[in-house]
Amino acid sequence: MKYRISANVIRRLPRYLRRLTLMERQGFEKTSSGDLGARMGLTASQIRQDLNCFGGFGQQGYGYNITDLKDGIGSILGLDKPLTVIVIGAGNLGRALIANFHFEKYGFQLTAAFDPAPGLAGTSISGTPVLHSDTLEEYLTENRVDVAVLTLPRSHTLRAAELASQKGVRGIWNFTGIDIDADLGDTIVENVHLSDSLLTLGYYLRGKTE
Repeated sequence: MKYRISANVIRRLPRYLRRLTLMERQGFEKTSSGDLGARMGLTASQIRQDLNCFGGFGQQGYGYNITDLKDGIGSILGLDKPLTVIVIGAGNLGRALIANFHFEKYGFQLTAAFDPAPGLAGTSISGTPVLHSDTLEEYLTENRVDVAVLTLPRSHTLRAAELASQKGVRGIWNFTGIDIDADLGDTIVENVHLSDSLLTLGYYLRGKTE
C-alpha cells in the first residue's frame, strides 16, 4: 500500500510526528484534525485525508489521542525498524551531523564514517569510528548498510553514490549541494539543499520589506 501513497503525504508525516511530540511534551492528551491543522497551517480536511491513507486513527466526537497518533505515525515511518547508516566525508558538515544529529532518535543506527584525510582514520567522532576512505568498498562488501550520508566534496559525489548503490546501499542522503540524477537502480536518493530553505526564507523576508 505504501507505494500508492502520494510523496507529498509521506513528506508531511515527519511534520505531524514533530508537532505531536511537541504537544505531548506540553502536556496535551488529545487533539482534533481542526486543532492540529491550525497548529500546522493545514486544513482539517487535509489532515483527515492524509491519516486515512493509513487506516483508522481517532474516534468521531473525541478526536485523536496524541500519544497513540504519534506512535502510530512513528510506526508508519519505521522508527521501530532500525536502519544502518554510514557517513562518507568527515569534514566540517560530516562531523557536525555525526556529533549533533541524533540518528538513533529517528530509527537509524550510525555505524561508521569514512574520510581520506591523514590522521582521521582510527579516531572517532562522538563514539562513531572514522575509517579511511580506501576501506569503504571492503566495508560495504562485509557489512549491511541501508543508508549512506554524503558530506564529501562535490567532485567525489557521483563515484561515492555509484559505489554505495553497487554494494547494496538502499538509500542515499546527499548533502553535497549537487543533485544526484544518475540511474542508481533501486537506490533511493534524497538530495538536501540547505540553500533552498534559506532562499525561501529570504523571499518572504524581502517581500515584507518591499
